[in-house]
Amino acid sequence: MSRLIDVENLTLQFDTDEGRITAIDNVSFNLEAGEIMGLVGESGSGKSVTAKSLMKLNPRNAIYGTDTKITLHLDDGPIDVMSLQNNAEMKVVRGGAISLIFQEPMASFAPAISIGDQMVEQLMIHTDFSKAQSKELSIEMLDRVGISDPSTRFGQYAFELSGGMRQRAMIAMALSTKPKLLIADEPTTALDVTIQAQVIDLMKDLVSEFGMGIIFITHDLGVIAQTADKVAVMYLGRLVEQGTVRDVIRRPAHPYTRGLLAALPKLDDIDAPLTPIPGDIPSPLERPPGCVYNTRCQEVDGPQCAVKIPGFAQVREGHTAACHLYGPTEGKT
Repeated sequence: MSRLIDVENLTLQFDTDEGRITAIDNVSFNLEAGEIMGLVGESGSGKSVTAKSLMKLNPRNAIYGTDTKITLHLDDGPIDVMSLQNNAEMKVVRGGAISLIFQEPMASFAPAISIGDQMVEQLMIHTDFSKAQSKELSIEMLDRVGISDPSTRFGQYAFELSGGMRQRAMIAMALSTKPKLLIADEPTTALDVTIQAQVIDLMKDLVSEFGMGIIFITHDLGVIAQTADKVAVMYLGRLVEQGTVRDVIRRPAHPYTRGLLAALPKLDDIDAPLTPIPGDIPSPLERPPGCVYNTRCQEVDGPQCAVKIPGFAQVREGHTAACHLYGPTEGKT
């Protein structure tokens, strides 16, 4: 496999009426072509903001850190995403090399424009296809994602399709430009379990067919266990654990990851009580010093947890965790 994207020291702040808040703090990861990475964490942990940052889709009050570096490796050579300044320059990334699938397609499809017209429009923006060629490819993609009678669906509106079919149409639209990287932002959350399984299988097939990379964003570790090759766990804008999905699920190293897994219902013991993580994720306006998880952690290792930021330490080969139980600090408080 070849390297697809490198994210180094991603830091993102927002200027708000309440002051400047830190949404993403020093996040680094990479992805290979043909690889699926799960990005997991509770709501408010910064997963979607991280994904949008890769395409610089955050609002105008967003301020990127001076050390932030995002490098997209394409056939024509690497692209420094942070150096792209305007919409014309970003077109090679947004909808071109990178496509984004949202959690709820009804919020993405324009309700008064047919599915087909929207697919054709984006193809004519990002490719040199004619309208007829764009229509032909759009119908082909609808067929590829398993939508029956694609020629008819092409002329229908989003509200005329079921939830699972809308999600498939969104995937078809995202894939029609042949992106190198697909970002799937909780694409299965609103679906029932049978449709969810179909969408997961579809995404695996697409990785094999197109050789693309996928960043799969979810709060559901069960979905990640079925889908991803590796996983990155995020809490309050910081990555706290990274590794292969098999290693992280079977042998979680960070107390937060262990808490997420313990909160999952146990089908083999339906009488077992749920064990949620105590407390709530803090507001970014009240970001705790030291380890961001120290206010909820059940394994606090002395006063350093509330003072010093833990750096990543290797727990096992290819498996790292940012916790004082394992290694050094970043030297910041």
